[in-house]
Amino acid sequence: MELNGKVAVVTGAGRGLGLAYAGELARAGAAVVVNDADAGAAEAAAARIAAAGGRAVAHPAAVGPAEAADALVARAVAEFGRLDVMVTNAGVLRDRVLWKMSDDDFDTVVQVHLKGTFTCARAAAVRFREQGEGGRLILVGSPAGQRGNFGQTNYSAAKAGIVGFVRTWAMELARANVTVNAVVPVAATAMTETIPALAPYVEAMREGREMPPFARRALAFGTPEDAAGLVAFLASDAASGITGQAIGIGGDRLSLWTHPTQAVAAYRDGGWTADDIAAAWPTVFAEHEQSVGENLPEEPR
Repeated sequence: MELNGKVAVVTGAGRGLGLAYAGELARAGAAVVVNDADAGAAEAAAARIAAAGGRAVAHPAAVGPAEAADALVARAVAEFGRLDVMVTNAGVLRDRVLWKMSDDDFDTVVQVHLKGTFTCARAAAVRFREQGEGGRLILVGSPAGQRGNFGQTNYSAAKAGIVGFVRTWAMELARANVTVNAVVPVAATAMTETIPALAPYVEAMREGREMPPFARRALAFGTPEDAAGLVAFLASDAASGITGQAIGIGGDRLSLWTHPTQAVAAYRDGGWTADDIAAAWPTVFAEHEQSVGENLPEEPR
């Protein structure tokens, strides 16, 4: 994959998936602005990329505020002369069940994930339009946003909203030749180790053991590096015709998510009363009700 001459910003790139994305973009030839709220992590990530022969600068900042987003784009332009790719990966978790979730738990996650994606994408879109040469918005979603996840009211809502951004911005930015897509990754990170079914595989990776075939296939669960190729592909000219999509990746699996669509519809002259709905539901709609959650399979013993 050839990205020479491209300039990318990756938020939340100090470790985990963000670091893998930034590293792969740099390996393919792009210059990268490495963002993270942790200044030490951002500096270390940029140094690691440079040591591997890539071009990178660190820009510590907590995403969310417009000022942080504008500064990231300005840094890319000041250091490398332009901006071609914005990868909105930064995120935090504050997991609680609904009745125990505080306003601060909710606001913190939405501020970073949802507002941070909005402000960074907006700043990038302004720059792309000024340059007049198109661009790439690569937004990071999650299976929790697609299917829901117990204890993640804030995170699931933010990630679902991000895929809503994709569908809207793909339409709004089409004339500017800017593609907008969501990556829906599953990988061994600090975020996924909080999921009991996945925690043993995260630990295995940290201990240097190979991820077993069951994890890589049945769970589509692998290393952060397994997900990085999709970001490089979407940043490339090879993906110039792909926009408005939510694309899953993890372990050995690459997948394309559907957008919400009507599962079944029925019509009644004069409309529907509550009694009419009660009568029709068991025979017309019940068998089409949708499941929630990931329902991960258990590894055979």
